[in-house]
Amino acid sequence: MATNIDFPKMLPTPQRSGYGLKSAPTFARTTMASGRAKQRPVNKVVPAMVPVTLILTEEQAQIFEGWFNYEINYGTAWFNCRLDSAMGLRPYECRFTEMYEGPERLGVRHWRYKAQFEIVERPVVSEEDYLYGLPDIQYTSIFDITMNQQWPEA
Repeated sequence: MATNIDFPKMLPTPQRSGYGLKSAPTFARTTMASGRAKQRPVNKVVPAMVPVTLILTEEQAQIFEGWFNYEINYGTAWFNCRLDSAMGLRPYECRFTEMYEGPERLGVRHWRYKAQFEIVERPVVSEEDYLYGLPDIQYTSIFDITMNQQWPEA
């Protein structure tokens, strides 16, 4: 499903307020007559939903609405957008799940838009990285400091 349409670079990334991912289920659960339940995996690759809020200037709002209508075909096409997750701030393949809310006036010259994006694949570390790179994952946050401040110069 790879797409070459990008969220406009001149628009800000979504706000953090109210932000969070909700994944589709990866397993099915059946409650038995005894009260116990059985669970089984059904999907390894599932989408995630993320509510987004954009605070835009008048000019940015015009760009957003034009992009929505003409570049992603009134919100129906997939696009790449930088979003935050436990995997970091990076581009994800997204689409709108419904019509956005707004514009809602915010202050003198800003507008608020709210929407829900579907991310094509739930952001999760690869099996290989988990099985063989756990120390790399564990110490990712200090890697940059180590390489740039502590590593001796050549």
